Amino acid sequence: MLRGIRQFLRNHENSDVEPKNSQENRRGNKREKNKLPVCGLFLPLGFTITDAHLRRSGMDYWKSLDVVHHADWDAFLAFPQRPTRLRLLTTKAGKCLWDADFRDGDGLVFGNEGHGAPAWLHEFVGKDFEIKIPQPAGTLRSLNLSTVAGIAAYEALRQITRGA
Repeated sequence: MLRGIRQFLRNHENSDVEPKNSQENRRGNKREKNKLPVCGLFLPLGFTITDAHLRRSGMDYWKSLDVVHHADWDAFLAFPQRPTRLRLLTTKAGKCLWDADFRDGDGLVFGNEGHGAPAWLHEFVGKDFEIKIPQPAGTLRSLNLSTVAGIAAYEALRQITRGA
């Protein structure tokens, strides 16, 4: 989710962001000045979050994220800091990522890597807010989820921070 990225960048414009290793930070109980934007995860997770898994996947920045676990979609919708607009990344979209207009407060939504987003989520977000990453060859089915998340997040950041 991209909520608050512009403010985060303003606060850290001339400083290095280093993860804090305090117990409070590991448990996510204390929001610290150098926390990265909110990352919302829905339970049950399809993966295990352990220090060993994070090290193996190269996610050394994990403890700098402001991770919020939502019991379900309704809990997410009730979350006071949820994004104002949602963008669903899907291979079924008609609009290309490069044509999307990202704004501060937008959120990126990704479906399950194996099955994509359910039909109800497509309906909730609406066709105007579905976007896809263009594929260089028509034979490619899709990119993996972490690649899509990285590409989309940095394109949104580029647009949001340009001229900031």
